[in-house]
Amino acid sequence: MTTSAHPLVRLDAVHRQFHLGETVLDALKGVSLDIHAGEFLAVWGPSGSGKSTLMNILGLVDAPTAGAVWFDGRPTQTLADDALTEFRGSQVGFVFQSFNLVPVLSALENVMLPLQIRGMAEHEAKARAATALLDVGLAKFSANYPDKLSGGQRQRVAIARALAVHPKLVIADEPTANLDSENSRMVVELMREMNRAKGVTFVFTTHDPRLLDHVDRKILLRDGRIETDEVMA
Repeated sequence: MTTSAHPLVRLDAVHRQFHLGETVLDALKGVSLDIHAGEFLAVWGPSGSGKSTLMNILGLVDAPTAGAVWFDGRPTQTLADDALTEFRGSQVGFVFQSFNLVPVLSALENVMLPLQIRGMAEHEAKARAATALLDVGLAKFSANYPDKLSGGQRQRVAIARALAVHPKLVIADEPTANLDSENSRMVVELMREMNRAKGVTFVFTTHDPRLLDHVDRKILLRDGRIETDEVMA
């Protein structure tokens, strides 16, 4: 793990409330957290603890009700919506538990998609996507459509898609929830390998305590608060 003068992401006393009719749900309650470049970090805890809300804020998809978020030393609350969208697209990659692959696109085309949305030329997007698929061991499956891939392979395509934008941070919300134990282990080991090889910061959530053996640091979230924050030996 490497560190810089400032954290890659800093949360300062972050609260997030949701209004459900007359009910107010406090999903996060004053969370303060520093994540440094190069970390491989897991957020774990029971359902309803606020993990997905925390990931959305770390990934700049959602904004806190109160508190502040800095990304690479930059206060994100000062960014207009368009600037924030562009900033997020260039800095953050996402991996989802449901894979979120487009069924009518091949593996290669799925990895190319976010690059082309950002305006990258087709030949450049194709070359970068091919490299990303090679990195995750799926070069020979680049022409396959999602329904011709196993669950573990689909998640590897999703990891390749996240890495293809050359992000500083990859957010993976329950990336192994739809996989069996063996594929879960393989996906986490792949993310760990990419973290070490490319220096990309990974933050992922999990319900499976067996996966915590692979991380540098684990944060237990319970009832919207950080209960423990443990750096692994």
